[in-house]
Amino acid sequence: MKITILCVGKLKEKYWKDAIAEYEKRLSRYIKLEILEVADEKTPDGASETVEKQIREKEGERLFRALKEDSYVVTLEIAGKKLTSEQFAAKLEQLGIMGESHITFIIGGSLGLSDAILAQADFRLSFSDMTFPHQLMRVILAEQIYRGYRIIHHEPYHK
Repeated sequence: MKITILCVGKLKEKYWKDAIAEYEKRLSRYIKLEILEVADEKTPDGASETVEKQIREKEGERLFRALKEDSYVVTLEIAGKKLTSEQFAAKLEQLGIMGESHITFIIGGSLGLSDAILAQADFRLSFSDMTFPHQLMRVILAEQIYRGYRIIHHEPYHK
């Protein structure tokens, strides 16, 4: 199984990079993890809804170009479906059983995802009704993928 985390923006702080590197190492025994970053757009203070939509569309075009056609696409969005860790693990396992060999999780920038990217979703996932910084969300997602594979393999992991 190959899992891609496709996200807007780069990790800047060393502690985020270290956290992702740790989960990449842990996950390497289960899957091939790939992190793809596309450039984010600067959002001017007090930007209008029109400007914000244009920014989402520019970021969306970059995401779309990085998206592989054969991939099962999971968008991370507040309005998505909430799953427990066990349900998330079951979803990962089910996708593998169904023959999906590549899953791409998409994390948007500070303004979210464009309508064009949302339309590509095979599954819409929400971790919370709260909004998280995309750097932190990347770490949370990597941790939950790792937790999911520990659950799938019936290996202990703290609760």
